[in-house]
Amino acid sequence: MSRIDRNLLNLVAGALALISAAGFAATSFAQEVTGSPAVISLADAIHRAQQNEPAFASALAAQKSAAIDRYLGRAALLPSVVYHNQVLYTQPNGQTNQIVQGGTQPSPIFIANNAVHEYISQASINETVGLKQFADAQVAAANAARASAELEVARRGLILSVVSLYYSVSAFETKQHVLEQALRDAQSFTDLTEKREAAREGAHADVVKAQLQQQQRQRDLSDGTLAADKARLELAVLLFPDPRTPFSTEAPGSPAVLPSREDVNRLASANNPEIRSALAGVRAGNAEVTSARAAYLPDLGLNFSYGIDAAQFAKRGPDDVNNLGYSISATLDIPVWDWFSTQKRIKQSEIKRDVARVTATAAQRRVIAALEEVYAEAVAARDQMVLLDLSVRTAEESLRLTKLRYSSGEATVFEVVDAETAYLSVETAQAEGVVRYETALAALQVLTGTL
Repeated sequence: MSRIDRNLLNLVAGALALISAAGFAATSFAQEVTGSPAVISLADAIHRAQQNEPAFASALAAQKSAAIDRYLGRAALLPSVVYHNQVLYTQPNGQTNQIVQGGTQPSPIFIANNAVHEYISQASINETVGLKQFADAQVAAANAARASAELEVARRGLILSVVSLYYSVSAFETKQHVLEQALRDAQSFTDLTEKREAAREGAHADVVKAQLQQQQRQRDLSDGTLAADKARLELAVLLFPDPRTPFSTEAPGSPAVLPSREDVNRLASANNPEIRSALAGVRAGNAEVTSARAAYLPDLGLNFSYGIDAAQFAKRGPDDVNNLGYSISATLDIPVWDWFSTQKRIKQSEIKRDVARVTATAAQRRVIAALEEVYAEAVAARDQMVLLDLSVRTAEESLRLTKLRYSSGEATVFEVVDAETAYLSVETAQAEGVVRYETALAALQVLTGTL
């Protein structure tokens, strides 16, 4: 095969590969575009947000760290065991001395050392008994309880944000459909005014007014589409690695029944993380005061050692002397004077404890006020949803009758425009009313711990 033929064959193969790659890319793009977006339920949205939201991840990490601190605080109350091994060599000073095990040996040049050759291999058990250790364990336990409560606060706050965004997406999509229908109605009305003008049954001013109304509806639809896209992106930030991922939300069903006030009060009082966190802070403050006061009391140190500390690394020494044995020691350190440092630490911990008490009472007041506000909001939103449904039917009937009157020459174009605006306004308010009720109900469920 000649060089020209080979070059031509390579060129054809490259072109075929390029066409094949382009076809594959086009197919993939078409599949991506035509692929139906995933339908995200509210429970799935909450689960995804808990995996992606940094504040919730930080609260979860703090809770896990506090649980480890609680374990370490309890472990500090138990004895510790180490196995100590050491070899010492000290330069001799040229003299010999009598050793305890019998016989003589060279004297070390350092008087603090026992022998020229010294071997230590011992298991050592140590325990410190004092009020501070128990108080520190109580502090760690209270901090762990507070971190768990703060995690629940973060979880409930995240749920409330997701619920609000989730139903906002649905509401903006509903508004978008309403605005699309309003634009079609405005176009239809513009056609009607043009036909009436052509038949010399209406003035040109009616056409101008209808066109202005149609242009306004076009702008409203553009703004509504933009608002819907923003709402979807804001929710997608919490749900997907790429916020541009297409998805759809489930259509809101019939609104849930509002629970009774007695059930709400009972659940809120029994399961409220803000109050649990505040009370855990009070317990931690009390334990910190006890820990600071413990510095006035002595600590008892206990030690038990078993092994070898001899001039030979062997169980038996010269003359069959036993090198293997044990020792027990107890130490009691009594504090005498520290230049009022303990007193200042006690004062410092008492200040923090007082702040924790104020925080606890404030948390209780906030919970009571929030419960009142949220329940009142839910009741108002529920009642207004009934009125909004009635207003939508009334405005729809008013628009229908006004258009019939205009067609028969009994109504002006201004009346039709006003009726269309009123109908659009109540339909938009109805979509917002659904979000308002669902958000208020979710906030009530969050306060009672049922969501």
